[in-house]
Amino acid sequence: MIRHLVLFKLNDGIAKDDERALAAAEGFEGLDQQIPELLEWQTGWNISPREVAYDYAINSLVADQDALQAYATHPAHVAAAARWREIATLVVADFEV
Repeated sequence: MIRHLVLFKLNDGIAKDDERALAAAEGFEGLDQQIPELLEWQTGWNISPREVAYDYAINSLVADQDALQAYATHPAHVAAAARWREIATLVVADFEV
């Protein structure tokens, strides 16, 4: 199993109530219903006030590298991720569990 974590930091001038940020978050809603390789799927806005905190996170679980690749290249994911790349930077961690 592989835990796939992604953290997003909104670019300067973009707040989490910005319509672009809200649309980006909405794009991730229900991806687990569209992508069968996603065994677990959690998303959410950060609630920590710390400056080092990122703004939004996804936490997912897939069976293996093939499933991770299928998720990464799925059209629904590609479209949703593209929205985020326009308004945020991101960091990714994939680790075996």
